Amino acid sequence: MTRIQPLNFDWISVLNRRHLLASAAAATALPFTPALQAQPRGKDTLVVGLVLEPAGLDPTAKAGAEIAEVVLYNVFETLTKIQSDGSVAPLLAERWEVSPDRRTYTFHLRRDARFHNGQPFNAQAVKFSFDRAKAEDSTNKDRPLFAQLSTEVAGDYTVTVTSQTPEPNLPFLLGQASAIVVEPASAAGNATAPVGTGPYQLQAWNKGASVVLAKWDGWREAGRVALRRVTFRIISDPAAQTAALLAGDIDLFPHASVWRALSQFQGDGRFQVVFNASLGKTILAINQRRQPLGDVRVRRAIQAAIDRKAVIEAASEGHGVPIGSHYVPGLPGYVDTTGLNPYDPAKARQLLAEAGVKTPLALSLVLPPPAYARQGGEVIAAQLAQVGIRAQLQNVEWAQWIGNVYGGARNYDLTMILHVEPFDLGNYAKPDYYWGYRSARFDALYERTRSAPTDAERLRALADAQRLLADDAANGFLYQPQFVTVAARGLRGLWKDAPIFANDLSALAWG
Repeated sequence: MTRIQPLNFDWISVLNRRHLLASAAAATALPFTPALQAQPRGKDTLVVGLVLEPAGLDPTAKAGAEIAEVVLYNVFETLTKIQSDGSVAPLLAERWEVSPDRRTYTFHLRRDARFHNGQPFNAQAVKFSFDRAKAEDSTNKDRPLFAQLSTEVAGDYTVTVTSQTPEPNLPFLLGQASAIVVEPASAAGNATAPVGTGPYQLQAWNKGASVVLAKWDGWREAGRVALRRVTFRIISDPAAQTAALLAGDIDLFPHASVWRALSQFQGDGRFQVVFNASLGKTILAINQRRQPLGDVRVRRAIQAAIDRKAVIEAASEGHGVPIGSHYVPGLPGYVDTTGLNPYDPAKARQLLAEAGVKTPLALSLVLPPPAYARQGGEVIAAQLAQVGIRAQLQNVEWAQWIGNVYGGARNYDLTMILHVEPFDLGNYAKPDYYWGYRSARFDALYERTRSAPTDAERLRALADAQRLLADDAANGFLYQPQFVTVAARGLRGLWKDAPIFANDLSALAWG
């Protein structure tokens, strides 16, 4: 067996950074505030802005990156830890080896970790967590991944994880929120009373307003944790985010929706502005269970009606890269598929006619709270109207989107949403996934991306899978976003890029 090497990706060279200064709209600009001194060294509290309120605090029970933003690496920990640059480092596992066929990973666990309730962390806890994730009644969004895994205890602090097919990305996947290690006796209550092994515990959850975490002095490295209390405040509205930052009510706002006021923050000495490369995919998801959306000609018409660059301008002031499939620049095997379904309104009208669609075709366009969706959705609706599709905008709260769109109801025709996980092509092989795409050819290609005996064959399968999704117009593929983080000047330890949504609180400090 050989030691696994960290995964590294060079995203900066491929992300479009065509400008770092966004124009602040005069109508929304606020008065300039003189620069103040940095926060005093020794301050031990922090207020973090969140766009969305978590639907619960157990990331294995519900989908939603906003849960991970609060609890991942803070309350709960994973075997591995994904770094800002995309590399994978040890966390609850001190080290690991991978078999030559890339199917079996042996994880050697640290011996100084324990759960908040005093129970020991060990190989049994890992096995319980992974077996729970793949159970028939599991609601873990990555249940298909865990269903492919067999976890065995090889010693009190050694565990082997074997995949049915080679899984070269497993160390990365086991650093995501869906792979947290939970304490067996308390696992059922984690949604409201989370018990993990991390440096923070839940102190309070004021529904609709804030989540408060407090430092846990029992953490194995508590001495290096500088922040005693961290408050997450939920602020969805972009103007309110800007106002809260300028007023000093928020110290840190990752993934802030403040593009239109960006120059104001860059010109104010109280703030630091960090541009975060991402591996996310912003898409117009299409519910193929509903007719006529099951017709590929209609889906291609929708894609042809959309000017991606105009959507990027509206959704994020031009900070994004057009994509043509569910894969982005910076990932291994990426191919540019934007030319397969280019902006062509005349072709869109022709395709609708060929499909026998009588216009105007009325469809619902459900938009969750983030500004990129609300602002980008309005532009998409206007573009669709030009080809005879009347998109009826429905603004919903996040819990409604999770329950009625992503959840079992599937009550939508179209929805604009950001998928943040890098390695999530497999969602298109899930028969019950919310957009309803089914393709035996894609299933075979995806399996090939996991089982190919050589890297070259695997990358070819990845390229073919991307082209197939584009050709099928499996969704309306829009753009790879760039995020912006605004923070008070004296805060240290910020992530430079955002391969996943996480706020590593133990790395932050004032001074």
